[in-house]
Amino acid sequence: MSHTPRRGIPSQTPGPPLPLSDTGEPAAFNALPPDAATAALPACCGSRRWVARIAAHRPYPDLGALLAASDEACYDLTPADLDEALAAESAAPLPLPVATGPGTLAAHTALRAAHAEYERRFRHAFVICLDGYRDDEQLDQMLAGIRTRLGNDPDEERAVTADEMRRLVRGRLARLAAECP
Repeated sequence: MSHTPRRGIPSQTPGPPLPLSDTGEPAAFNALPPDAATAALPACCGSRRWVARIAAHRPYPDLGALLAASDEACYDLTPADLDEALAAESAAPLPLPVATGPGTLAAHTALRAAHAEYERRFRHAFVICLDGYRDDEQLDQMLAGIRTRLGNDPDEERAVTADEMRRLVRGRLARLAAECP
């Protein structure tokens, strides 16, 4: 199972969203050997503390419990844990949202410049959860989000980043649980 963190990009896989139910048991995820679960979880969140916590509390009775545990673990991340998770996002290549049509090249250029300015200003990767947006909406949403957030003060942006990271992790984890063999 090869999962790579996708820096600032929605947790959904290409194509239509997977049908997810909060009441379904994540049986395949629960059945993973401990080493396999620990190896798969960093694709969801780069914090070792988060990984250890989610892996240690298996089995989960249903997807809702797994996602609630993830949310709680994300809320409990220390500033150093969040830095570690953001560093993993920074290490991932920057994929650009899929878009076509007039102005796409200019929008991608603007996005790269905005990412560079964001990382210069806040000293960490820009993350945004775009789950729920269609592929053709993601570039606009990402540009609008980064432009808006560049106006935040560092403390406000840290809180927004932590919440976006939690949302990204939640979506990634749901998909990991759904895709486990």
